[in-house]
Amino acid sequence: MTDAVTPRPPEGDWLGTPFLRFERRGSIAVVTVDRPHRRNAMTPAMYFGARYAVDHLNRSDDLAALVFTGVGDVFIPGGDLGGDQEDGWGGGIELLGYDLVPFEAIRNSAKPVVSAVNGICQGGGLLIAMFSDVAVAAPSATFRAPEVLRGIADTGYAAALPTQIGVARARDMLLTGRTIDAATALEWGLISRLADEVAVLDDAIEVAKQLARGGPTAYRAVKREVNRQYPRMDRMSMDESLSGDEPIEGFHAFRERRSPNWVSDDLKLDGRL
Repeated sequence: MTDAVTPRPPEGDWLGTPFLRFERRGSIAVVTVDRPHRRNAMTPAMYFGARYAVDHLNRSDDLAALVFTGVGDVFIPGGDLGGDQEDGWGGGIELLGYDLVPFEAIRNSAKPVVSAVNGICQGGGLLIAMFSDVAVAAPSATFRAPEVLRGIADTGYAAALPTQIGVARARDMLLTGRTIDAATALEWGLISRLADEVAVLDDAIEVAKQLARGGPTAYRAVKREVNRQYPRMDRMSMDESLSGDEPIEGFHAFRERRSPNWVSDDLKLDGRL
């Protein structure tokens, strides 16, 4: 495909990367994360494309709602820690920061956004699912927030997750990097619904249709009030963390499939954390 070999910025239904597919199903848009050779790990262009998709939804009179999903057994595992820019088109996206990712755009979208969590959901993928109006998950889906194991102080998570699932559970997830299954995620309130393994996307589309039938003004008012429950994140501390030494070592350790050097020798594990 031409788009796959000629990087260019988003325009219309093209999201700026061959690894995000934008499909119209009537007035419902479906964005599929499709980068199986890197297990759907998100490049800066992909994160920006997901952000653009939400903006495109809200600018398009003929679109009523948006659904995010993935391919295979992976929804979205977070950013590509290898720093791969294979789909980069320039324009500053290589300087990936919080302003270029879709999280706040999803949370504040004037039109409904739904996640169809078909598999592994962690890092930025978990934030996308959390901030969607509704998240529908397959029974085999798993959820994790491993940033602290990479040396990243993700204050966005630290602000939002306690509101979503409670302080004790958030502390457990954020400080240990533990993985939880879909049944636990439903019980804790990370997601809203479970679906049959093969029906996740179809169920999510039906939810999107239900959301889109509500009065637009009423929908926005209710969503604003719900959003007030989330505290403001400490953006400066997160920016400082991302420019520090720990994430660099965390990235190297991840790529080299080892424990970071801050882990005591007797606590190191074989393979990456």
